Amino acid sequence: MAFIRQAHTVWEGDLLSGSGVTGFDSSGIADQAVTWASRSQESNGKTSPEELIAAAHTSCFSMALSSGLSQAGTPPTRLRTSAQVSFVPGTGITAIALTVVGTVSGLNEAEFIKAAEDAKANCPVSQALAAVPITIQATLRG
Repeated sequence: MAFIRQAHTVWEGDLLSGSGVTGFDSSGIADQAVTWASRSQESNGKTSPEELIAAAHTSCFSMALSSGLSQAGTPPTRLRTSAQVSFVPGTGITAIALTVVGTVSGLNEAEFIKAAEDAKANCPVSQALAAVPITIQATLRG
């Protein structure tokens, strides 16, 4: 059974001076303003497609890593994942850099790095973004 999640954006005006509002229909999260300037310059309190991709990627990756670690008998106590999505106007998204710091008992650094690599490869968002180079930096704490 497929689960459908839905969002929408209402955009008004041209690309450079226009603006939009993205709504999260499935979750009811507060609407977020988006502009070209928030995408290609400073965010100034507005979001961008790249920030939304970063959020989707970090949550998906964290779930995939938690699942893999749990299945291996070493469930994490805590994972903190961040993503940097690089956007070049006129070119597009050029890279995604994931960073995860984990607290996992009974695991060494090499095992944690391998689990993070596996999660990166198997996370559905990573798979959907496979056209973009994705890197991972994994650090084990405790």
